Amino acid sequence: MRLDKFLSNENIGSRKAVGTLVRSGAVAVNGQAVRKSDIQIDPEKDEITVNGKPVRYSAFVYIMLYKPSGVLTATRDSRAETVLDLLPPELKRRDLFPAGRLDKDTTGLLVLTNDGEYAHRMLAPKSHVWKRYRATLDLPAEESDIARFAAGIKSGENEFAPAVLEISKDDPHIAWTEIREGKFHQVKRMFSACGKTVTALHRESIGALTLDPTLTPGKAKILDPSAAALVFEKPAQII
Repeated sequence: MRLDKFLSNENIGSRKAVGTLVRSGAVAVNGQAVRKSDIQIDPEKDEITVNGKPVRYSAFVYIMLYKPSGVLTATRDSRAETVLDLLPPELKRRDLFPAGRLDKDTTGLLVLTNDGEYAHRMLAPKSHVWKRYRATLDLPAEESDIARFAAGIKSGENEFAPAVLEISKDDPHIAWTEIREGKFHQVKRMFSACGKTVTALHRESIGALTLDPTLTPGKAKILDPSAAALVFEKPAQII
């Protein structure tokens, strides 16, 4: 890997800024100062320091983001703010992408990563990764809706796998659903088949990974690999 690519990926600066830094003599490889940013290094074996401080190599990164409404789940967009735009400088990497998506008006848990295999496994239908959403409805949910969700909903050409539905005891306009598919606008379409319109949708968890209650909309935090792997575990809510 090129030295400037490595340093840029580890958030030391842009390629241009890194080049200036290297030419200044502030970067050392295995204890020797270098002046060329295009030299090849082995990030797993070589020791890289900037101003005497080691730069640790992290092959894969996992980030929990509390996605707010009005932000696109995309890597870039010329006209709208994306989830990657929300990250603070210390968490930005050029190779990050969202693992899955949330609609622009949907809020809640989103995982950002540079681990393609992890994302593919999370999204693959055969993985049966459960996702839990809180839905606000225009009309109160009913017991009959619970049965329809549990049986799997068929509406015209649409067919959705069995899902769990819980209705708030305090307000039947609030309901939680747990699905193991990821079809386009799935939760909204399932409620629509029951005659309800979703006015607000919030993802609370993926597998056994739950949105950190200390995060506020637009904020993010690093997940260690063991926490990121919780998405593949069966959530406690599923019977």
